[in-house]
Amino acid sequence: MAKDLGIGYNISATVTDVKGNCSAGHYIGEKLVVNCYNNGGLCGFFYHDIFPSLMTFQFGGKLPWWEGDSITVQCPDHENQVTVMLKRSLE
Repeated sequence: MAKDLGIGYNISATVTDVKGNCSAGHYIGEKLVVNCYNNGGLCGFFYHDIFPSLMTFQFGGKLPWWEGDSITVQCPDHENQVTVMLKRSLE
């Protein structure tokens, strides 16, 4: 695993919705810690899909439709879609 350099924001991830049956076993209320160095147990397909947004978010960037220090991301499996709220903090 890559060494986490401890730079940027800390990112907590909370599963807020599961449509269908997640084959990776994610469930509503599950909490993970993710960053650009560690998927924190998040499904590889999901992590790969959100990585560009995660990188922007972790290092303080924003996109025009993002508000504040939390964003919602969804996995690429539209039949069994998992929704996760990412929150960043300096703590």
